[in-house]
Amino acid sequence: MAPHFDRIATAPTSWGLCEVPDWGVQLPAERVLPEMRELGFTATEAGPDGFLGHTSAEIRELLDRYELELVGGFLPLVLHEHRALADSLESARRVSEHFRTAGASYLVSAVVVDLGWSARHELSRDDWRRVFDGLARIDEIADDHELTHVVHPHWGTLVERRDDVLRVLEGCDVLFCLDTGHFALGGTDPAWFAEMAGTRVGHVHLKDIDDTLGAQLRSGAIGLVAAVKAGVFRPLGDGDAPIAETVRILEASGYVGWYVLEQDTSVVSADPAEEGPAGDVRRGLSYLERLLEQTDA
Repeated sequence: MAPHFDRIATAPTSWGLCEVPDWGVQLPAERVLPEMRELGFTATEAGPDGFLGHTSAEIRELLDRYELELVGGFLPLVLHEHRALADSLESARRVSEHFRTAGASYLVSAVVVDLGWSARHELSRDDWRRVFDGLARIDEIADDHELTHVVHPHWGTLVERRDDVLRVLEGCDVLFCLDTGHFALGGTDPAWFAEMAGTRVGHVHLKDIDDTLGAQLRSGAIGLVAAVKAGVFRPLGDGDAPIAETVRILEASGYVGWYVLEQDTSVVSADPAEEGPAGDVRRGLSYLERLLEQTDA
């Protein structure tokens, strides 16, 4: 086992699994999990709701079969609308219970307009107050289940751009999932955030971006799904996000949590004869291992 695998995890999104509608072919767990183990991973996030199973027993049985640990997982939530809040809180309770029983440590939330991922819109002051209150309640639910809750700024959600990140940073006490790719897409330098708000970083997703395609996404020339299919997310180290600088700052600040190697991708074929996404994951993993070795040195 490589020396840093106790802190490096992966995620099904690197194999094209995603909650966003029309994302692409959704590969089965029976293909994805063996490929994770073949690459040397011992831990993964959960992927879309139901990918690993619908009960904690199903999740644990499947992961045990492939000797994988569950780190946590991603949960889109609607918090700004009073009528949707009760359903969001119940969803957080249900998923938190599954995660806790399955041995996870993190609940990663994204603040969405609705569960269909409708286009973001401006929120009123009262809307933002409800978001902050909702995040605090998700903190409590996660804590009740012995999980750490982190909010994930993510393209296509209500916490997307730099102004959104700063608003949440100042408006409540929630910890952040520092996702280098989505931060960079939204105009927040992840290295700057790690330096400026390191104590609020509770979890880290590492992904790289093609900033030319990122600029088209930011301008509205293309949408998120089209950008992903065009390759806006690159194998780690092949793109324009400040991956090395961000990791060095986090390590120097005493961050001891997970680095979840993610490359949001869209799969167009489930043909088992094709290597598929695993090749890009292998390249990103090699880059991260070299980076952590240099940081140690």
